Amino acid sequence: MTTSPSIDRDALAKLQAWQGRGETLADDITAAPVRALSATLDRDDAAPVPGTRLPELWHWLYFLPHHRQSEIGEDGHARRGGFLPPVPLPRRMWAGGRLRWEPGNPLQVGDKAERTSTIVSVEHKTGRSGELVFVLVRHEVRNQRGLALTEEHDIVYRAAAQPGEPTPPPTPAPKDAAFSRDIAPDDVLLFRYSALTFNGHRIHYDRRYVTQVEGYPGLIVHGPLIATLLVDLLRRNVPGARLSRFEFRAMRPTFDTAPFRVHGKPAEGSVDGKTFSLWGEDADGWLTMNATAVLA
Repeated sequence: MTTSPSIDRDALAKLQAWQGRGETLADDITAAPVRALSATLDRDDAAPVPGTRLPELWHWLYFLPHHRQSEIGEDGHARRGGFLPPVPLPRRMWAGGRLRWEPGNPLQVGDKAERTSTIVSVEHKTGRSGELVFVLVRHEVRNQRGLALTEEHDIVYRAAAQPGEPTPPPTPAPKDAAFSRDIAPDDVLLFRYSALTFNGHRIHYDRRYVTQVEGYPGLIVHGPLIATLLVDLLRRNVPGARLSRFEFRAMRPTFDTAPFRVHGKPAEGSVDGKTFSLWGEDADGWLTMNATAVLA
């Protein structure tokens, strides 16, 4: 049985030395990734041209890390200790995030953009499933016209799965959706999204690794892909929808072992009709992601 290393006070202090670290990446908002994601989401969009507005969350197609092959770790991510702190826990997941788009300045095809990222905090907790480390990263994306969006990105590191360890009790998904869509998370969908985001994390395509090393029952559907599908669902059902804010939280992994569903409805108590509740549901009826979208 594998025992995860314990993170004591001294180890945590070393990890927290990463707080305040930053990096800046530049990228061109080109048309090819937009065409590719549109096809991956099974959309019939017009071909993007210079000036085409980038849909919300599609900025995840850009500012991608291009680590050399010799810098890649066993899990398919870059070896730890670069921009992100070297957390000594093996399972790494995108836990959620909060985004705010600046009014009047959307990212567009043809933009020259820059993303500045900062490590805001590193926190250690112990739960029923073992040790957890939460890393909060803030991204600010600018184009030639100024600030376009601000994003807070939550990353969680978890201890290795142990035989017989308790799992958090699942939450039933709401049953009062106003609109929904069924998603078949086959290998091709997961591969295409991994390729589009240059994501080498083996939990999304290497079935032997994800089941035998990380202890999951199947390939894991990318959290950002589910979030993108939630926003895409809103765009399909609310014509002309443009977001000013979006917040999402991963509640439970979604596996490729069965189809899942994405849902949405106007949020309760939304006076102006601009706030929507969005969520993911697995084949067993459990809540997998919870999100709130606010229209501009």
